[in-house]
Amino acid sequence: MPAKDDPVVIKKYANRRLYNTGTSTYVTLEDLAQMVRSDEDFVVQDAKTGEDITHSVLTQIIFELENDKNGQNMLPISFLRQLISFYGDQMQVVLPSFLEQSMLAFAKEQERMREQMRQAFGASPMDVLSMNIPMKLIEEQTRRNMEMFQNAMRMFTPSPHAANSARQDHEQPSTGMSSSDDLKELREQIADMQRKLDAMSKS
Repeated sequence: MPAKDDPVVIKKYANRRLYNTGTSTYVTLEDLAQMVRSDEDFVVQDAKTGEDITHSVLTQIIFELENDKNGQNMLPISFLRQLISFYGDQMQVVLPSFLEQSMLAFAKEQERMREQMRQAFGASPMDVLSMNIPMKLIEEQTRRNMEMFQNAMRMFTPSPHAANSARQDHEQPSTGMSSSDDLKELREQIADMQRKLDAMSKS
């Protein structure tokens, strides 16, 4: 039997049906999306091979949500273009860590906003909405959150000058730097980005 804190195992069959082994019921992608919103941890496995396919299923959920005609697109075209451009780029190695830290900083800012609303109005965010509090307060905080995330993305994106310099450095003969030196440099870049994200989330 799985431990209490172990993630729920979702089995995906060849007919694309998803089976929740925790509740012994078949589920849909929308059900999995709701589990994510409820902070329920789960992994998706191929029912035949046992392969972990959580990444592809989560990506499929995002695809379905972005194409929901009754919903609203959350990923701007500019962001999608920027994201695609990083595939195959040398910075692809550090991008996942950077995006993860950016989203964590964004989530912390959202929680700070909720706490401020609770302290200011003595109610939950949904209660505040029902009280007809002017939406400008919420819109302003949301705008600040989006600006923080966009600034983080700009900080990560190299300028044309920097990109050209990097390309020229790549074309020049090797200086004898070892792979361990490259790894150390990448780690330093990640640490530097983390410090900047922390500073932005506190400002």
